[in-house]
Amino acid sequence: MPRSSVSELWEAADGLLAGRAADGDTVAFEVLVRRHGPLMRAYAARMLGSTDESDDVVQETFVTAWRRLGELDEGAAVKSWLMRILSRRCIDRIRVRHEHDDISELDAPAPAREEPSRLAETHSATEALGAALDRLPELQRRCWVLREVGQYSYDDIAEELGIPASTVRGQLARGRKRLLEAMEDWR
Repeated sequence: MPRSSVSELWEAADGLLAGRAADGDTVAFEVLVRRHGPLMRAYAARMLGSTDESDDVVQETFVTAWRRLGELDEGAAVKSWLMRILSRRCIDRIRVRHEHDDISELDAPAPAREEPSRLAETHSATEALGAALDRLPELQRRCWVLREVGQYSYDDIAEELGIPASTVRGQLARGRKRLLEAMEDWR
């Protein structure tokens, strides 16, 4: 297809684009990538804390999506499907990540406004939060991440996860309570 097809397809619904992409239309898939890529990159960067790693995870997500588009039953739900794949990839990365200190930075002086003890405390608190999140039931964790990291509204989370908004509220309330209890020592 000529390059101008991207602009012609830009206004097309996700369902149509997903259907065409599942049939091998690379231009339709490109529109999906351009449409949803920025949100996915922002979400992954907030989850992983690294733009290099988040770009890799987003790319892996799109490769997986391209290969599995034929399995998508509801083309209009392609955004939530992509976000589910991305969320799982981010969680997998976090689980296997092993933080190592960069020895080359040990001799670098710390900025005056950032005391080493404060940085260590922040790092420990972040690790504790990550561990507490890992202990949450999956639905509570997904709701919390979409709300607090992805800045989704309750209705958007409900649509994303295919559950009622009232369930989202309940899952968030229980998840927040568990996180507060787990982080009590850090208050």
